[in-house]
Amino acid sequence: LLPEAIETWSVALLREILPRHLEIIFEINQYFLDEVRVHYRGNEDRVIALSIIGEDNDKYVRMANLSCVGSHTVNGVASLHTHLLKEGMLNDLDNLWPEKIINITNGVTPRRFMRLANPGLSQLISSKIGDSWISNLEELQQLEEFSDDKTFQHEWGQVKLNAKQNLSSLIYERSGILVNPQSLVSLHAKRIHEYKRQHLNLLHILTLYNRIKDNPNDETIARTFIFSGKAAPGYTMAKLIIKLINAVADVIDQDQEVRGRLKVFFLPNFNVKNAQHFYPAADLSEQISTAGKEASGTGNMKFSMNGALTIGTLDGANIEIRDAVGPENFFLFGHSAEQIQLIQRQGYEARRYYEQDEELRASIDLIDSGIFSHGDHDLFKPITQSLLNADPFILMADYRSYIDCQSHISECYTHRDSWNKMSILNVARMGVFSSDRAVREYCENIWHVQPVTVKM
Repeated sequence: LLPEAIETWSVALLREILPRHLEIIFEINQYFLDEVRVHYRGNEDRVIALSIIGEDNDKYVRMANLSCVGSHTVNGVASLHTHLLKEGMLNDLDNLWPEKIINITNGVTPRRFMRLANPGLSQLISSKIGDSWISNLEELQQLEEFSDDKTFQHEWGQVKLNAKQNLSSLIYERSGILVNPQSLVSLHAKRIHEYKRQHLNLLHILTLYNRIKDNPNDETIARTFIFSGKAAPGYTMAKLIIKLINAVADVIDQDQEVRGRLKVFFLPNFNVKNAQHFYPAADLSEQISTAGKEASGTGNMKFSMNGALTIGTLDGANIEIRDAVGPENFFLFGHSAEQIQLIQRQGYEARRYYEQDEELRASIDLIDSGIFSHGDHDLFKPITQSLLNADPFILMADYRSYIDCQSHISECYTHRDSWNKMSILNVARMGVFSSDRAVREYCENIWHVQPVTVKM
């Protein structure tokens, strides 16, 4: 739903490069607008809003409008995403064709992201309920009857520990850095983007760092924070966030006072093959994007399918995951999409949160102090100044809720049996997020095709 995701193309450029295509687009638009004028009885405001050709300054082709006009069905990929499409960006088209825009929530395949990526967990599950769940993920519900079984909880925890040891070995092999498998492993594996808020995760890390430095005798559980993801080549701010993650990791790694209690690591070259080591090893899945910005996301599903608990906002498919696994098995924080819209309409002042929250102020000031940039006070100024003066993705307003939620998570992790129970229930209730269900809905609601029986 970000502006950069909704492509527009210059009419002048298309006329030069693809003149015949442009003629066809104009003809499609003419037929379409004739229908609009009949439907709205000459309401030219509606014609302008719906036209495939935009004319704010220079003429341009609205590719989303062209796509919707040329398709018999349009689908969002999560319930909130579809709602926001219908209420916002595509509202005029939804009013014109109210049956055209539907929802089909994304899904992921358990064959790759459970069976192949996590053989230990797959074998444990199959030892209790058989292996037909691999092609019918709804059968994972049978695991619920074992969620209170102390022996099963212990076996479940051991599988998770083995996966964390495997990831630790991979990290050491590639970087020479040691990660403590006994620590609470938090994973934030996403494309690097301000709305995905990797820097909010960093502010939590700096808050913990400041707490330990201010009170070295404070008892805190050991936590490992692993980031991974790629930035678009020209996205300077995203690249600066990656640099800051690595700079924070270096300082923490060299500080004897926090060693053994905090660890930060950025794993480069994020791809599906590497991700298969991530999903089984995560204790905590960081799904902390600004509510209303993420279309769906499927990493959240892959983490939950492998027993990670989620800390997240009411964004994308997080909403449906929380509904499926139960609010008590999901760590919710932050403002909703509706609340954020209200905050922005009323005039959002990010600096006010900095001034009123001592820990937030200390974390921002620590970045500006030069400790992570060899004394260069300006290197990371674009990040801190963006947060203080604009904060388009409402990080500052969500900070305190996020920090308090993370403190609750640390407390929950000390009760390992109940943590394992929540983990089991997350996996047991993830059947609806199989790609098999998503493809079936496409077959029924969009493609109108029947499955073919294959004789083996």
